Amino acid sequence: MLVWQTRTVVVAAVVLGHGDVRIADVGCRHRRGRGRDGDAGNHHALVFVRRGCFVRSVDGVGHLLDPTRAYCINPGQEQRYDHPRDHGDDCTAITLQPSLLASLWGGDPTLPSAPIASPPAVDLEHRLLLAASRRGGDVHELTERAILLTAATLEQADPRRVAAGRPSTLRARRSLADAAHEALAADPDRSLPELAAELGVSPHHLSRIFRAAAGHTLSRHRMRLRVRAALERLAGGERSLARLAADLGFADQSHLCRVIGSETGSTPAALRRTLACTAHTSAAACD
Repeated sequence: MLVWQTRTVVVAAVVLGHGDVRIADVGCRHRRGRGRDGDAGNHHALVFVRRGCFVRSVDGVGHLLDPTRAYCINPGQEQRYDHPRDHGDDCTAITLQPSLLASLWGGDPTLPSAPIASPPAVDLEHRLLLAASRRGGDVHELTERAILLTAATLEQADPRRVAAGRPSTLRARRSLADAAHEALAADPDRSLPELAAELGVSPHHLSRIFRAAAGHTLSRHRMRLRVRAALERLAGGERSLARLAADLGFADQSHLCRVIGSETGSTPAALRRTLACTAHTSAAACD
């Protein structure tokens, strides 16, 4: 039998807070007992349970939640959290803006009230995404991964609804991928939600279609465009790596060096010597 809990401490650390997507690491510390009635959500969120178990009641209907299940929160939804055991629980909450969520969920941001299965691949990706967010990874990459993870999770509840609006023909998909290439070539700083809105398609459809066509993600393509721009500047004799990083959208100079090293297998300094020599002097002078 549950007894009234005397105290609950909830600690939420935001590990990604950018634009349309926020990721929070949520820890709940409490004794065994019944939760407080009348709590209401104030945002749309998808929540993964990482540790522990508890009963969440929505509109009087309770569901047991553990690390094999995810659940959704809708604004204004009355909920109560009961805890059958001590020691608390840990969760990951992904909050999305209503317009973005609607684009993933058939045009309606209202999410299911019943729990959603979190199969092994989905659970692992959620944990990898949380770890990458804690490390402060590239914001565009984290946002794209969060959107794809949300879509993959919602597919467990209603795959046809998530598939709504996907271009149905090969020609349409190729045209969409080409349009994304063109738009990013003009402005690589466009976020995935902004680019999808401009092209009139859901962000997760755009991400999946682009990856199928290009062989890499939109966030990787964006980073490769930045590296190409950096190589062009290095060939022109650019000396300041800090200025180069700031101008091209890298987090800092070390981020610039890591990405260039990953893409080329060389350092910016070595590339500057080689490219400037090739671009501005004869082969004999280089020797």
